[in-house]
Amino acid sequence: MPEYLVRLVQVHESFRKAELQALAEITGVGLGFVLYDEESPFCIVNLPSDTAAQDVISRGILSHGIYELWGKGSTYDELHASVKDTSRNKWAAYHNLPFRFTIDSYRGSRTSSEQRTIIESFSYFGFVGPIRMRDADVSIKVFEDYDFKAKTPKQLFLGRFIAKSGRHAKTTYDLKKRHYISTTSMDAELALLTANIALAAPGKVFFDPFMGTGGFPLACAHYGAFVCGSDIDGRSIRGTGGSARRGQTGKMDVVGNFKQYGIEGHYLGAFISDLTNTPLRLPRLEDGTTTGGYLDGIVCDPPYGIREGLKVLGTREELGEIERQTHEDRYRDPNYIPPKKPYSFIAMLDDILAFAATTLVENGRLSMWMPIANDEDIEIMIPTHPCLEISSVCVQPFNKWSRRLLTYRRLPDSEVSQEGLQIAKKDYEKGIKADDLNGFRRKYFEGFKEQQKLKYEAGNFNGIGREF
Repeated sequence: MPEYLVRLVQVHESFRKAELQALAEITGVGLGFVLYDEESPFCIVNLPSDTAAQDVISRGILSHGIYELWGKGSTYDELHASVKDTSRNKWAAYHNLPFRFTIDSYRGSRTSSEQRTIIESFSYFGFVGPIRMRDADVSIKVFEDYDFKAKTPKQLFLGRFIAKSGRHAKTTYDLKKRHYISTTSMDAELALLTANIALAAPGKVFFDPFMGTGGFPLACAHYGAFVCGSDIDGRSIRGTGGSARRGQTGKMDVVGNFKQYGIEGHYLGAFISDLTNTPLRLPRLEDGTTTGGYLDGIVCDPPYGIREGLKVLGTREELGEIERQTHEDRYRDPNYIPPKKPYSFIAMLDDILAFAATTLVENGRLSMWMPIANDEDIEIMIPTHPCLEISSVCVQPFNKWSRRLLTYRRLPDSEVSQEGLQIAKKDYEKGIKADDLNGFRRKYFEGFKEQQKLKYEAGNFNGIGREF
């Protein structure tokens, strides 16, 4: 198959390959990686045609564009030899067309004089059409890949521009411009990226069980999916809890966000529920299989329980008959706030997977964010389920901790072992406090305290803060 060069964005490096694979799957084309390096923004792939290349890149978030590869080499002599050998039969098609020729230097630079010399070295193309720097019919670009602070490039490519990516969507959905956000709203770039990796597409139905102000449903709706969601805190859906943006007044809710982007027709609505009490269930047959899922995808960023402990509907202690009847009589009251109890973080992760195994269609996707600490003592294992296969694991690092985007594929029932379906009920952490039920939360704060202690001791040892 023909080779194409993808000009990637040098951010969120561990997500880029997973996104390209997902975009190829969405468009139904075969994609093979010829050259890929997380340290480089230049990726070479095999694709069947220019049309396939355009379809794949058109909604990419972590790329700038895609080019038909005309040559490559470690020096300009090698590049010229490769171009003549690979693309000579293609030059005539662009002989009289308006064209432009540019240079893209990664971690390096060229003076105007050097750029002109490089461009003129390709005069053997024989292009006689007018030079047009804007709206040219054919655009040729030289790519230079330098090592850090190197004087000369280590790798060179030349390609014909095919199509630009859909990265502009991150600006369209920028949180700074959004009608209604909260302090935990997911960055627009990562929300769109999650929707891509989860295979959001027209005609599909996606659900977010922790939707908050609707960041993930918005991203999935942007790609044509029909979306819905739920949250244990109804104020975030209705907007009655206020916006995180200072000075904002007026009606604010999730519906307003969809109207802002003109995609309210893709919003199926939302309801108040926690995952353990959600009404979105399917009956399970005696052999452990289900009657068939109805969700094409689930995308979510579950609460980590750091700012406050995780909660589910319920009470810490058994209710008496009078207390229980009081709740049953009041649950339709618009001002009624149901009681909540602490919830195990590990149990929540397993509940998400069990819910996905029940409600996803065959080959449907679950894309779920999960925190990890950069410390072996606080590591949380990737949760698994016999009905779900891990398709990708992407990591976003921070200073003391990181978070993973875990994506699972719902296996067809024919691929699920009967032994695996006999899942024993797990014994989760016991306790009534948030720290008792969330080891990550507990050690997260313990880690900060230890770090602060070490800094204090180091400061005293160096004479900082010493009293005389």
